[in-house]
Amino acid sequence: MSIVDDNILKIKRLQLGSFGTNCYIIKCLKTQKGVLIDAPAEADKILEQLEGIDINYIFLTHDHTDHVGALSELRQKLGVPLAAHPLDAESLPSPMETSLSDGDLLSIGELKIKALHTPGHTPGSLCFLLRDYLFSGDTLFPGGPGKTWSPSDFETIINSITTKIFVLPEDTKIYPGHGNSTIISEEKKKFSIFSSKARDPNLYGDVLWI
Repeated sequence: MSIVDDNILKIKRLQLGSFGTNCYIIKCLKTQKGVLIDAPAEADKILEQLEGIDINYIFLTHDHTDHVGALSELRQKLGVPLAAHPLDAESLPSPMETSLSDGDLLSIGELKIKALHTPGHTPGSLCFLLRDYLFSGDTLFPGGPGKTWSPSDFETIINSITTKIFVLPEDTKIYPGHGNSTIISEEKKKFSIFSSKARDPNLYGDVLWI
């Protein structure tokens, strides 16, 4: 389904695989160039939506299997480079050509997409910022952060969210790796309630702000 369609760009969201993982297709309308964000599953369904788009890259938010299940097949059929963070590269089913670091800016036609390194869910988790749209992978969802596996990981993801995401404009729309969208102002309100209360220093896992 199209979630953004104006005179500059078009963004489609596909929910794929047994986890309903989001795959985003971004297209520059002036140049017809585009990018895929994540390659969850069902490569045939993704390829059907790419007709008329000159895909320049596949961007990965992180290395978990529910985000890379269709990666090898898509790379074979599209012949485009893979862009990811090096800290998540070793476990990928297909080697990356483009190593992304925090703040890197990539051009897709006339669109500029900024990579934000947001560790916590995985060491190499990335978010991608395009205008006032943030593709947050499994770093931030409506109502809480992505799952973590230790108290240290939880503190890391909180730091990523507060220093990399919550500093963006309040009306920035957040498109996560699963489920529906939200906006930064809404998540900051919920987080302020969470952060105003004492919390268990051993907290981690699936956490909700309220």
